[in-house]
Amino acid sequence: MSTPTAPYSFKKRKKFTTYMDRFATAAFWVLGILIVVLIVWLLFTILKNGITKVDWGFLTKLPEEIDSGGGIGPILFNSFYVLILSLIFSLPIGIGAGIYMAEYAAPNKFTELMRICVEGLASVPSIVFGLIGISIFIEFFEVGLTIIGAAVSLAFLNLPVLTRVTEEAIRSVPRDIREASYALGAAKYQVILTAVLPVASRSIITGVSLVAGRAFGESAVIILTAGLSTSGELWDFNLFAPGETLAVHLWYVQSEAIVADAKEVADKSAAVLLFVVLMINLLFRLPLWLKDRRLNK
Repeated sequence: MSTPTAPYSFKKRKKFTTYMDRFATAAFWVLGILIVVLIVWLLFTILKNGITKVDWGFLTKLPEEIDSGGGIGPILFNSFYVLILSLIFSLPIGIGAGIYMAEYAAPNKFTELMRICVEGLASVPSIVFGLIGISIFIEFFEVGLTIIGAAVSLAFLNLPVLTRVTEEAIRSVPRDIREASYALGAAKYQVILTAVLPVASRSIITGVSLVAGRAFGESAVIILTAGLSTSGELWDFNLFAPGETLAVHLWYVQSEAIVADAKEVADKSAAVLLFVVLMINLLFRLPLWLKDRRLNK
C-alpha cells in the first residue's frame, strides 16, 4: 500500500524544494540590489553636496577658526602622513605575524590562545587604542599630542586585522602548491616567498586596502593622540607636531566650529574624505586587475 505513495511524496518534496530555491534566489537578488542602491545613493549624496564645490584653493589653504573661506591643506597632508606612517609600522609586523601563525606556529593550546587574543583585539573599539596611545605617548613618554603618537596608535589598531587576514589568506592556499615547491627542492622560506605569498596576495592586498581606508577615516584615535590642531604649515614633516586629520576636522567643523561657512566646509571635507578612501581602494586593487588581465590574454 505504501509503494505508490513514495514516488508521490518524493515528487512533492522536490517541487517544494524547487519553489524554495527560486524564492531564496529572488530574495537574495532583491537584498543585493537594495544594498547596492543604498550604497550608490549614499555615495552620490555625499559627493553631490561637496565635490562640485572643491577647488585647488580649498585643498591647499590653511583652515580658518573664525573667518570663512578656509581650506584643509595641512589637514589633508597630515591625513596622508599619518596613514603612510601607520602602514610602515603595521604592515611588516602584521603580515609577518600572520605568516608565523599560518606556517610556523605549532598547533597547540598556546597558539589557539594567541589566535583568540588577536581576534578579540580586532573587534575592540578604536577609542580603546586611543586610550592606549594616551598612556604611552602622553603619560609615559610625555611628548604630548603628536603625529608619531597617532601613527603608532593606528598601527596598533591595524595589527590584529592584518594578522588575521594574512593568516587566513595563507591557510587558503592549496597544499598542492607547497608540495610542488618542496618537490623542486625549495626551502620553507622559499616556498613561502615564491609560491604561497603570490597566491595569497589578492586576499592580503584586499585586507591592506580595507585597513588603509579605515585608518584614513579614523577619528577617535586621532583626537586622543594627535589633537584638534595642526602646526599651521602646509608641509610639516615634524613627527612631534600636532596632527589633526581630515576625519577629525570634519567632526570638529560639524560640532564645534564657529566659522560662517561651517556647513559648506563640512560638505566639502566629507566629499574629499570619501573620494580619497575610494581612490585608496582603487589603487590597491589596480595591480591585481592588471595582473589578471595579463594572465587572461
